[in-house]
Amino acid sequence: MPTKRYGLLVVACALVACGGGEKSQPGAGGATSQAAPPAATTPGSTAAMPNAAAQPITGKTWDVKMLADAGGYRFDPASLTIKRGDGVRWTVVSGPPHNVTFWSDSVPSTAVPVLRANMPRTTAPLTGPLLLNPSETYTVSFGNAPAGTYHYYCTPHLALGMKGTITVQ
Repeated sequence: MPTKRYGLLVVACALVACGGGEKSQPGAGGATSQAAPPAATTPGSTAAMPNAAAQPITGKTWDVKMLADAGGYRFDPASLTIKRGDGVRWTVVSGPPHNVTFWSDSVPSTAVPVLRANMPRTTAPLTGPLLLNPSETYTVSFGNAPAGTYHYYCTPHLALGMKGTITVQ
């Protein structure tokens, strides 16, 4: 029965492919270890930049709403000017899921390690978690952030124009 053998072969290959990752490290709380990222080779890449320590919010915390309604998918306000040391809190109002992702090539060159350290619970480089429910918030400190313009977007709604800008003075 070639069909059964083919089916078994497909299942076996899938099991091998899915189970081939690195094993948990003892004392690591069951988390899997990850290999170090490759060295940076392109402008804006974050891989070769030094790590920074997370900085607290030492100034004002600004609020940005995450919306989806008759006006479209958007951040409100879409543009914000803050001071170094301030924080920004994004709140889901409607239309989840939403998140905050910064373009690494559209922020000041020395900002990437600072943002990486100041963004809790990231799911990818410079990408905050998906917020699934109204009233959920995500806060980023701009403590130790260099002055400049920081462009960001909502990953699920980028194609719908959900983008924002933060200017740090």
